[in-house]
Amino acid sequence: MESRKLLVFSDTHGSVSSLKAVFNWANKYTPPNDTICGAAFLGDGLADLQPAANATGFFCDWKVVRGNNDFGYSTPETALMEFSGYNFFLCHGHRHSLYGGFHSLAAAARNNSANAVLYGHTHVPHVQTADGILLLNPGSVGRPRSRIGATFAVIECKDNEPLEVTFYGIEQGKVRELKLR
Repeated sequence: MESRKLLVFSDTHGSVSSLKAVFNWANKYTPPNDTICGAAFLGDGLADLQPAANATGFFCDWKVVRGNNDFGYSTPETALMEFSGYNFFLCHGHRHSLYGGFHSLAAAARNNSANAVLYGHTHVPHVQTADGILLLNPGSVGRPRSRIGATFAVIECKDNEPLEVTFYGIEQGKVRELKLR
């Protein structure tokens, strides 16, 4: 069974060098029958995307949303993304009362017939399933607020199987898999 992988990252906040490490890693991530073939950016660093992509040659199907610090961009704050047969609701998260629970995010997913919500803003990696909906925050590439440092995530999509999330850390330009869950 072929698997498709979605790169999920957020909150670069000007750290083009860390984002380049992610993109360089993604360019080389090609285990047998496996590849990164989509990307979701969840805001706060829209200006970082083009320089990092140009420097690394990482280009794929992108979907991006604007964060609360992406001033001067007309990019939407929310988006729907269909990827490998799954529907994703993307947002930065700042409009969803994240520090009081995930009810608003889960409702947004249900209202948009989404299998998952991808969000940023807190700068802390988080994954859980609520009422059959995957809630994923990849953490922050540029300004982490967790003890594990800068992070991003990859979602593995296989036909008729639950979505699988793997977190990765970035340290001194190197990417390593993390054991979070």
